[in-house]
Formats: sequence, structure tokens, C-alpha cells
Amino acid sequence: MHEDEVDIDVSLVGRLIAGRFPRWAGLPLRRLESSGTENAMFRLGADKVVRLPRHPRAVEAITHELRWLPRLAPELPAAAPRPLGRGEPDDGFPWPWAVYGWLDGRNPVPGTLEKPGLLAEDLGAYVTALRRIDAAKGPVGSRGVPLATQDRFVREALAQLAGRIDTAAVTDLWEQALRTPEHAGPPVWAHGDLMAGNLLVSGGRLTAVIDYGTVGVGDPAVDLISAWCLLPAEARGVFREAVGAGEAEWARGRGWALRIAVIALPYYWETNPPVAENSRHVIGEILAESR
Repeated sequence: MHEDEVDIDVSLVGRLIAGRFPRWAGLPLRRLESSGTENAMFRLGADKVVRLPRHPRAVEAITHELRWLPRLAPELPAAAPRPLGRGEPDDGFPWPWAVYGWLDGRNPVPGTLEKPGLLAEDLGAYVTALRRIDAAKGPVGSRGVPLATQDRFVREALAQLAGRIDTAAVTDLWEQALRTPEHAGPPVWAHGDLMAGNLLVSGGRLTAVIDYGTVGVGDPAVDLISAWCLLPAEARGVFREAVGAGEAEWARGRGWALRIAVIALPYYWETNPPVAENSRHVIGEILAESR
């Protein structure tokens, strides 16, 4: 998916485990199928998972997550990854990596949710709990910034999408988002990437939120992206009410959902069809809502 992505296979990971955590060296190890773009995931035994960055830009997220998960996880209503050990670079792999406890569940699939209203409530409770955690001394979130800082990247992606989507309509929606008042309150915690691939459900209910590589403090509107990335139109109001989002915050959240989808679509058009399809889904949902 990335020009600078490294090759990671079972043989490499097995050697890394044996060198860093010899007590786990004999456990079964298999690669997990995933549409994720930043990390390679391997199941280790019955109760562990190994996470390794695929490319240089994903390395910081691992160290960031390992630092902040112990601070945040105890105060959240959904399970979070539990770090069990940090791996160090060696001659065969150049970056830090980590082992976590296994979390049961599956990723929700837009359009096939069992209990969308209840899932919307669960997501609202999670976002609300995260926002209530003391943000003092928290790191600035990479997506807790004003939408205007993303304008150049969105325009570049739209230029690449000319002839493939309705770029005129999407540009108009993006410009509407840019006119929305910025966040005026104090910075608060936000996960930053509440996409379906970072959520686990069981029986239709939210059980876990994973991948805290983008967590930080700032404008929390980015955590509203689930409304368009995952939830059907009839459940969005439930989520919005649970979070208590006003007009401006809701509009910024929609803008962030559009921003993420538009930038991802040309990049992953051929290299990661599930991500590209989800991006098209998000853009379609936002266009339909605007009509």
C-alpha cells in the first residue's frame, strides 16, 4: 500500500518474539487479515496480538499509544488494547513494535449493523467518557486542529479524483465545512479515528475501541466521524444527542469525515479496495444528507 512499506511475515515476527519475549516463542502465530493501512497484525497464541508498523510514518503511533493507553483506558466504558510488552528494533526490523492482550469481537460493517440505535448510544457514551478525562498535559491531537489546516490536502486529493467522483459537489460541501465556526471551548480528548476498523462489536453492541495512535486533545468534533463512516442515517440523531453536539460541532464532524474519505480515496483506490470503498460510502452518505 505504501512505497516505503517493509515486508513483514510470520517468520520475521516469530524471530522477533523469540528474541525479545522467549517465554512466548512456542505459541502459535498467524497473520490476521485486515484492511488496516498502518500496521501489520499477528495473533499470538489464544490471548495475544502483535502489532508492527508497516512504514516509517506509522512508527510514532506505536510509541504514542503505548504512552497514553495506561492513562486513558481505565476511564473508558469500552475495552482498550492492553499493552503486554514493547519490542525493540533489531537487524531484521528497524522500528519499535508491541504485544497486546487479545480483544474479542469483530469490526462492524456499515449497512449490516444489528442494533444501530444501541451502537449509536454506545459510541456516544464512549466519546462522552473520553471527553471528560482531564486534558491537562495531554498531547495535541493530530486531528484536533482546525479544518482550515487540511484545505491544501483536500484540494490536492480532489484534483486527483477529477472524473471519478462528483468533485464539484464535494468541493461545495468542503467549502461549507470550512465556513463553520472553529472550536471555541477548551481542548478535550478525542480518539481521532473512530472508523469501523477501529471498533469491535459483539451482539451489535460496542465492546472495544482500538488503535490509539491518533489520540490527543483539541477540537473533539473529529470523533463524530462515526456518524457518516458507520451509522445509518436513522441512527445519527441518537449518536448526536448522546454526545450533545451543537450545530457547529456537528458540521465540523461532518467536515472531518469528508476530509478523511476524500484524502484516502485516491491514495487507496487500487492498493486497498475496502478502504477505498468505505471512502466512497462516506462521501455518498454526506452527499445524500446534503440533498
